[in-house]
Amino acid sequence: MEMPLPNAAVIGKRDRVVARLAPLVAADALITDEAERRAYECDALTAYRCIPLAVVLPSTTEEVSAILRVCHEEGVPVVPRGSGTSLAGGALPTEDSVILGVARLRDVLEVNYDDRFIRVQSGMTNLSVTDAVEGDGFFYAPDPSSQLACAIAGNIAMNSGGAHCLKYGVTTNNLLGVTLVLMDGTIIEIGGAHLDAAGYDLLGLVCGSEGQLGVVTEATLRILPKPEGARPVLMGFDSNEVAGACVSDIIKAGVLPVAIEFMDRPCIRACEDFAKAGYPDCEALLIVEVEGSEAEIDEQLGLIKQIAHRHNPVELRESQSEAESKKIWLGRKSAFGAMGQIADYMCLDGTIPVSSLPFVLRRIGEMSREFGLGVANVFHAGDGNMHPLILYDANKPGDLELCEAFGAEILKLCVEAGGCLTGEHGVGIEKRDLMNVQFAPADLEAQMKVKDVFDPNWLLNPAKVFPLESSAARRAA
Repeated sequence: MEMPLPNAAVIGKRDRVVARLAPLVAADALITDEAERRAYECDALTAYRCIPLAVVLPSTTEEVSAILRVCHEEGVPVVPRGSGTSLAGGALPTEDSVILGVARLRDVLEVNYDDRFIRVQSGMTNLSVTDAVEGDGFFYAPDPSSQLACAIAGNIAMNSGGAHCLKYGVTTNNLLGVTLVLMDGTIIEIGGAHLDAAGYDLLGLVCGSEGQLGVVTEATLRILPKPEGARPVLMGFDSNEVAGACVSDIIKAGVLPVAIEFMDRPCIRACEDFAKAGYPDCEALLIVEVEGSEAEIDEQLGLIKQIAHRHNPVELRESQSEAESKKIWLGRKSAFGAMGQIADYMCLDGTIPVSSLPFVLRRIGEMSREFGLGVANVFHAGDGNMHPLILYDANKPGDLELCEAFGAEILKLCVEAGGCLTGEHGVGIEKRDLMNVQFAPADLEAQMKVKDVFDPNWLLNPAKVFPLESSAARRAA
């Protein structure tokens, strides 16, 4: 969906703002050419596009501060951008906004193995953080499927998780401190290398705030010793509901695998064709991984297999080698790309109580037939973080709108089941007008008052998170 072309007033403002930004950064760090700006017109929610006013790529916290100060004085909105992998339109620009990308902020600033932390610039990719410490036997736990590309800045903005969040938690559980630049250019430090900070939990406020409060330029992250070993097991079932019931029973038994991942038949076949991972021919597949010493792994998997057998799996197979384990995970990590080879899709991320998995999966199947659109399910089953992929044809008139209506019903279902609208993708533009499904007016007002404190003119990441009418009224006030 192409947004309208900028008018003369917008063009005039761009020229003035560009003239003030040019001295602040290297010549190649300010992008004004239309063809080059078009590369930033959308994120991974590609159904919506808009060319920004300009794009600026700072290399230091001080440059970020200077850029924000100019935009604040000019009244120009700023859209912070990590790697652009947001699936919720979290980095979608508006025609009058400046994209502030952190891709050049990619240095490791400090590593401390005694206190188990690493301090990095926020443009580093998720996987590169582990790359920096794994040679010494450590790793960074959050592992989104896009970890090869996604930036730490975006992970913090959306409180991202990943396959291993069941045991290790999501970003907020592994974040110790940030350097945050406010819209007026003020630089503040929140948290640090210490485990607990005094006063209000501002770090918890920033993590998951979707660029509404400030721009994170540096982050202090918890790193952990690598486990002695890990082993996944594949469990195939003859229905989604039975697989969901098995997940619920595993959690109920008090076992804590490092990951429980779910895929249904459409996703299994797409991933198998792509990665040749050796997945079984079944309706629903669980990948359950445990870690520890060989004795611990054997004990945990023994109990998990006992639970699985009560649900009559059509196949139950342990990985027999590190190479096989890597293939199993390659298939799962490739799910979104593999499905993209088959059809256009919209990926949701509503979260539900684990005990509700059988019911919600059954209802999604029923709604798929009602709307006449296919659904492929792949998600973090251990913590109930759903990722239904609604398949549609972007070239067929009305299909996108039908897909959006279907997605809204799935997210409403998640809330009705006792869950929430988003587990790790964020609200962005995708769910902003569904926020009143989960939150009462007083709840939303409290959240908006927090933004009033950090960004009184509502210039940071406009038209995101809050219902459009509410955020427009706030900005105009």
